[in-house]
Amino acid sequence: MIRRMLRRCATRPGTTLAPEDQAAVDAFRATLAALRTPKPWTPGRACDVAVRVGPFVERAQTRPGDDHGPDIIAVALEHPGGPHAPYGSRYRKLGWLRCETAKILGVWDPAYAPLTHAAADLDLPDDVGMEPAHCALYIEARNRDNSRDGYTLLRLGPYTQTRHAQQDYDRLTTVLDGRETTLVSGYRISARYGPLNVSDHQLFIHPYQADVLALLTDAVDG
Repeated sequence: MIRRMLRRCATRPGTTLAPEDQAAVDAFRATLAALRTPKPWTPGRACDVAVRVGPFVERAQTRPGDDHGPDIIAVALEHPGGPHAPYGSRYRKLGWLRCETAKILGVWDPAYAPLTHAAADLDLPDDVGMEPAHCALYIEARNRDNSRDGYTLLRLGPYTQTRHAQQDYDRLTTVLDGRETTLVSGYRISARYGPLNVSDHQLFIHPYQADVLALLTDAVDG
């Protein structure tokens, strides 16, 4: 797309452009202007942003309330036509991802569309340079002899916001405080954060609208 624009821009002075060529030139100029002076974006602002993905620029939806200070925020890459644009068999959704705010050019501008994978008729790559933003809590029973032998007692996830995972983690560790070695004979019980293993999704219990302390009790009794 950009090469076609450049070719159409390479006309001799005084040459009258065809309407379709003039439209391409105007679009190219708009893209350059958007790149030179992007509209600023700051964490916490709910709007679509332009994100660098390798040599491309993609549209992304932000998820306010799940940012880690000024450096990391959760985003979902979108088709440049918006969330309701048809994906078909291409341009697959990757879910929520952890994005470095340094990769964000600014607020999304339709002028960025020619710089996307979609404009090049490409699907989003397997590796977009961002880790999944879904996380999980793992309640584990480990042998009290400090070996790594043991098993996972309970898996909670997915959490779409880390603050929700933090709340449940705090509740669980408060209950476990002083009881880590007494709940299950011969084992030490602990909770930890971790990424959600999507391929094992059937092993996880959805934590929302659930009493995690009751789930822990059932897991111990079971």
